[in-house]
Amino acid sequence: MSPCDKFHAKGRKPIKLGLQILKIIIVTVQLVFFGLSNQMVVTFKEENTSSFKHLFLKDYDDDTDEMLAVYTQTDVYDCIYYAIEQYLALPETTVGRYAYVYGVGVNGSALSLCQQYYKKGQIDPANDTFNIDPHVITDCIGVTPLAPPPGAMMESDYKNFSLKFHKLINVTISFQLKAINLQTIINNEIPDCYTFVITIVLDNKAHSGKVKISLDNEVLIKECRDPSVSGHVEGYARMGFDVVVAVVCTLSLLLCGRSIVRGILLQQEFVQYFKDRLNRSVCWGDRLEFINGWYILLIISDLLTITGSFIKIRIEMKNISSYDVCGILLGTSTLLVWVGVIRYFSFFQKYNILIVTLRAAFPNVIRFCCCVAVIYLGYCFCGWIVLGPYHVKFRSLSMVSECLFSLINGDDMFVTFSDMQESSILVWVFSQLYLYTFISLFIYMVLSLFIALITGAYETIKHQTQEPLHITDLHAFVAECKDTPCSGKFRGLETSPCSFFCCCDRTTTYEDVLLVN
Repeated sequence: MSPCDKFHAKGRKPIKLGLQILKIIIVTVQLVFFGLSNQMVVTFKEENTSSFKHLFLKDYDDDTDEMLAVYTQTDVYDCIYYAIEQYLALPETTVGRYAYVYGVGVNGSALSLCQQYYKKGQIDPANDTFNIDPHVITDCIGVTPLAPPPGAMMESDYKNFSLKFHKLINVTISFQLKAINLQTIINNEIPDCYTFVITIVLDNKAHSGKVKISLDNEVLIKECRDPSVSGHVEGYARMGFDVVVAVVCTLSLLLCGRSIVRGILLQQEFVQYFKDRLNRSVCWGDRLEFINGWYILLIISDLLTITGSFIKIRIEMKNISSYDVCGILLGTSTLLVWVGVIRYFSFFQKYNILIVTLRAAFPNVIRFCCCVAVIYLGYCFCGWIVLGPYHVKFRSLSMVSECLFSLINGDDMFVTFSDMQESSILVWVFSQLYLYTFISLFIYMVLSLFIALITGAYETIKHQTQEPLHITDLHAFVAECKDTPCSGKFRGLETSPCSFFCCCDRTTTYEDVLLVN
């Protein structure tokens, strides 16, 4: 029965429907608040990372997509000296407000300059000989800015740091900086204190004459010691709203769980009736009719929302900084909540076509996708191994999958063909055959068959609406009841005094009488 039928039949108010509508509203509002806060956190990190690259990497340019690299020993030393000198002069040069973190480097310093090299490395290309000991040795020195705290060691002779280029693996410059994200005041949130763990790497492990330079920035977020800004009450109001969301989702979880338990109990009564009265067993298809899959979907959504709400509360209390985990939980739960609304459209025949079509096509679609996945994976592995060294879009297995999936949708076809290097004629010819066969197979055959499956299921549903459906034992049994919801007969025997969440201790209702008598 739909909520309207239940109201006409037994006068039962649609409490569950109202609770779901309320949950949709507050969960969406909660997600919007979190999204705005998370966006500021990510933006602050990305903007600071861009600033650090401009500050500490010599000749860095945002417009180029190529990784920064140097090719001479002099340029390697210049990049190292430039980064350290910019770090030491940071208070006078940067526009942002940063503070040094002392004691995180070697020997209590603020900055660590390290090189990793092989224990023994003798390479003689002229004679085609080499002698390498693969054990890695790490040498480090510390650099500390002026006016260090008591106990820190001063060692500023970094320009005397000699690199062993003939066996050098990489050079790393690591340090930490502190900053405060003041833009959160716009959303009436207390600013957070950030610690940026910055690592500059000069990678020479390939020994190809090209030293690649990269900067990595990890962020640690914590509560500031003495926050002094108006609006602290707003933070408690937001946490209170999160508690309300968790409570509403808990009520929804209990109601949906109660409905599932009642469905299981009714299933047991139905199976026992068929066994005792008709001496017949009930198939699993009819048994599963008693378990509403939409309730399981809502239960999963409620669990995700409750977990995400408590993580969000801890984030607002500055105990943790798991923004990504919280975002995934809240985003997925909101998606499931909105998808659950489709259940109420299913009570109307004209709006039910999507659900019925998907349900009818789902088994064939899964079988079809399993066969297609085997061919797709074969193309992925083949493209990665053969074309990876010659094409930027095939450098990793994940990139190959992304490229091929975009080709199925008709994206970047010409670019994929034109970016193929022609350094090897054999590989270039193979790439043409590879791409042409993949596009022809998946666009003209696989997609057409996939659409045909959905269309066939839709036509079958339309055909079944004009002819009698296959009636199962359960539907035939229920159809014996000719009373409409407005007949008033469903109200007569229901005097159940059980509690709101009780699902076992029930008095007999008219529905049970129809079922077991």
